[in-house]
Amino acid sequence: MSMEELRGLLNRHARPDMTTPIDGVLVSRVERSEPPETSMSGTVLAVIAQGEKRLALGDRVYDYRAGQYLVASVDLPVTGHFVGATREAPALGFGLVLRPEAVAEVLLAAGDVPRQAGAASGLAVSDVPAELLDAVVRLLRLIERPRDRAVLAPLVVKEILWLVASGPQGGTVRQLGLADSGLSHVARAVRWIREHYAQPFRVEEVARLSGMSVSAFHRNFQAVTAMSPIQFQKQIRLQEARLLLAAGGGDIAGVGHRVGYDSPSQFSREYRRQFGAPPSQDATLRPAARTVAALP
Repeated sequence: MSMEELRGLLNRHARPDMTTPIDGVLVSRVERSEPPETSMSGTVLAVIAQGEKRLALGDRVYDYRAGQYLVASVDLPVTGHFVGATREAPALGFGLVLRPEAVAEVLLAAGDVPRQAGAASGLAVSDVPAELLDAVVRLLRLIERPRDRAVLAPLVVKEILWLVASGPQGGTVRQLGLADSGLSHVARAVRWIREHYAQPFRVEEVARLSGMSVSAFHRNFQAVTAMSPIQFQKQIRLQEARLLLAAGGGDIAGVGHRVGYDSPSQFSREYRRQFGAPPSQDATLRPAARTVAALP
């Protein structure tokens, strides 16, 4: 009964921007399957109530469907799409933004939490247990109870965070709230690369900034992102270039140079390899033609 109620709540409260009156809670309804799109995952717990989604991260592919959830503990460049979504049978999903400080608060309240050696993957998929499904439904019910929302929603969010942190993918979630975890060090490097994606860097320098030896940095970065640091930088560059082209941000060579490419031919070659079309084709698009981003 809880899954049926979850679908009803998601259908009732879905909005184009996915937001709800509860901070950090997202609701997604997708009525058609689009070609795979590249985007950033965000740090989020995503529960699928209806439909199926496929995500690719580097050389890893994640399929998850109704009755399963995905945890994204690092903001990663992913390529994904909903499979088989239609207006009659839309894909429906619940999302909860995962904030390190909120996870840390739950872990501190729990006391002795087991730590994991090394860094876990930044993405993980599991079946939704009954108690987690029940908590998600109770949280969404509060959308319709504004008087109770301010008091009860934070308590249910904590319950959800604890259920996930103590569940099968708990290692991935717990690392998000531990300041000295392998994942937190990789997340520091990911943020630096995203902020400085247009400039060249030496891996040794980023390893030092993240507080790891070069060998540990390579090992943990690959474990979390399924990419090398240089491959990660290229993904970010190409995503930014696509957004600039769609927004009319300049000529193709200028956009390539703006995101860090000195060679226009290399930019066009890597762009076509990533998106299956030359940059000239995406330069004719406009933001209105793109679909609204859905949950990862």
